[in-house]
Amino acid sequence: MIKAVFFDLDDTLLWDQKSVKEAFVATCKIAQERYGIDPEKLEEAVREEARKLYSTYEVFPFTQMIGINPFEGLWGNFLDDHDDFRKLKDQVPTYRQDAWTLGLKRLGVDDPDFGFELGERFPEERRKVPFVYEETFTTLDKLKGNYQLLLLTNGSPDLQKTKLQITSELVPYFDQIVISGDYGRGKPDPGIFEHALSLMSLQKDEAIMVGDNLMTDILGANRAGIRTVWINRHNKVREEVEPTYEIQHLEELFPILDELKEK
Repeated sequence: MIKAVFFDLDDTLLWDQKSVKEAFVATCKIAQERYGIDPEKLEEAVREEARKLYSTYEVFPFTQMIGINPFEGLWGNFLDDHDDFRKLKDQVPTYRQDAWTLGLKRLGVDDPDFGFELGERFPEERRKVPFVYEETFTTLDKLKGNYQLLLLTNGSPDLQKTKLQITSELVPYFDQIVISGDYGRGKPDPGIFEHALSLMSLQKDEAIMVGDNLMTDILGANRAGIRTVWINRHNKVREEVEPTYEIQHLEELFPILDELKEK
C-alpha cells in the first residue's frame, strides 16, 4: 500500500526551464538595446558557451554527481559548506562573465565589461521569475493529509533552498525535503532514495516517485525498487529507462494512486 509520494522539484513542480528562459529573454534584451544584437541568437550562443565552459572545470564531475546543470551555475551562489561547493562558488563569477563575454564575441561584440554586467544581471532576472505549474498546488492540496510527502531534489542546498524561498508556499506541504548536495550523491544513485525511505520509516513498496527526468528520477527510483511515475509534459520519446507509469499532467496521478489502493 502506498503511504508516501516522493516528488522531484525542477520541471516537476517548479517550471524551472521557463524561469531560465525568461531570465535569458530579459538579459538578452539589454544586449539588444545596447548593441542591436539578436536576443535569440545571443541566448543560443551563451547557452552553448556555458555548457562548453562548465564541462572544462575541475568541479564538473562533482556537479554531475550532485546534479547541478550549467544554467544553475549561471545564477547560483553555492554558499555550501563543502570543499567542492567552495570551489564552485569561487569559479562562478568568472564562469558567468566568460559565458556571456564569449556569447557576445560570437556575435561580433568584444566587450568583457558588458559580459560581466550581463553575467551579474542574469541571476537577478532568474530570481524574479519563479514559475510553478498551475496544477502543482491543486495536486498537493489533494494529497496532503492522505499521504506523506517528500521532496527529493538534485542540486546545491543553497540554490535549491533559494528556489524554495522564492516559492515559499511549496515548503509546508512536505514532511521531509532531501537535497542531493546535503546527502553527498544525487539521483540516480539508489542510496539517496533509500535515505529518503529511512527518513520516512517506509518500505520501498510503500512509496512512489514522481519526476520528469528518466535518467535521474525514474532510473534511481527503479534501482531502489520504488514504483515510478514519469511526468512527460512534452511528449518526449521514452529512452531505455522504463517507468512504472507515465502521465502528462500531475492530476493524472490520482487514478494511479486509487488503483494502487486496491492492491
